[in-house]
Amino acid sequence: MTAKRGPNPRPGILDIAPYVPGTSALPGAGAVVKLSSNETPLGPSPRAVEAYLEQAAHLSRYPDGSARPLREALAKLYGLDAARIVAGAGSDEILNLLAAAYLGPGDEAIYSEHGFLVYKIAILAHGATPVPAPERNLTADVDAILARVTEATRLVFIANPNNPTGTYLPFDEIKRLHAGLPEHVILVLDAAYAEYVRANDYEAGIEMVATSENTVMTRTFSKIYGLAALRLGWAYCPSAVADVLNRIRGPFNVTGPSIAAGVAALADQPHMEQAVAHNTVWRARVAEALDRIGLHTTPSAANFLLVHFPDGTSAREADAFLHQRRIILRRVEEYGFPNALRLTIGTEDENNAVLEALTEFMDGAR
Repeated sequence: MTAKRGPNPRPGILDIAPYVPGTSALPGAGAVVKLSSNETPLGPSPRAVEAYLEQAAHLSRYPDGSARPLREALAKLYGLDAARIVAGAGSDEILNLLAAAYLGPGDEAIYSEHGFLVYKIAILAHGATPVPAPERNLTADVDAILARVTEATRLVFIANPNNPTGTYLPFDEIKRLHAGLPEHVILVLDAAYAEYVRANDYEAGIEMVATSENTVMTRTFSKIYGLAALRLGWAYCPSAVADVLNRIRGPFNVTGPSIAAGVAALADQPHMEQAVAHNTVWRARVAEALDRIGLHTTPSAANFLLVHFPDGTSAREADAFLHQRRIILRRVEEYGFPNALRLTIGTEDENNAVLEALTEFMDGAR
């Protein structure tokens, strides 16, 4: 008897390694210190929570199809043209919309060697060829990227700062990268962690979008604004690109509660600045403490540290050791770091707990 065959996806789809998020729970009872997903330890603004809850009385109504209140709030805060802002269900959706609009079989898209995994997935999902560019000192290398541009290149993805390294390209390097790209290639600046950067030579991408026709900046409310569960992101685009994305996105791709919470979060800038200040202080303290116990970290401009384990120790064993103490960090083998863990900066108590546990682990490894 011949077995029945079901429908098959397009060639290449089953070759895509699905995105696997950081571990979020452990078996057994007891509280967990979760520092695996780069979430803010301060949580969302109370004003955002209140706005979200108020939307419970309106769940039978469709949201504004263009997320107009959110786009107008963003435009007011940053001095942007609201018509050039596109909202999405997280910046992940924006990245996938860009791939859907501009990539197909025979096309290529470039990203840095240790760049966000979603880039490769989005490229492959639309039949295009992913082209990783080597990094220098765990930082995107402009010359390496430009050397890989061909007639088939359509998109260049740059996470700035990058996840999971935390490194960033100064704005002069971004301008040099853009200047070297053909006009038909879109430079996508993924600035998910932009609010955490306090370097004078950094610019998230607003100026580049304002002065070119082939740059898109993507942002998220998942990190510093603490709204990860709502899946809310946005992009600032040239008018032509915004028009394209609005043609293919879902008609109600952002929920009403998400829009309301996002608007309220933007209105509470003191809460956001408090999160920045907390991160700046504790990122330095944690990095210094890790260095003292023999764990090197990549200098980071974001809200996490890439922790490298020395020869003779194992990140996998450290991860298991931390799990025994109800602590979760992020393993990053799929990013090309088999002997490193990514550590999100948490609350004071969480940071101290992970430092105490890693000290114990390193003492036992000596």
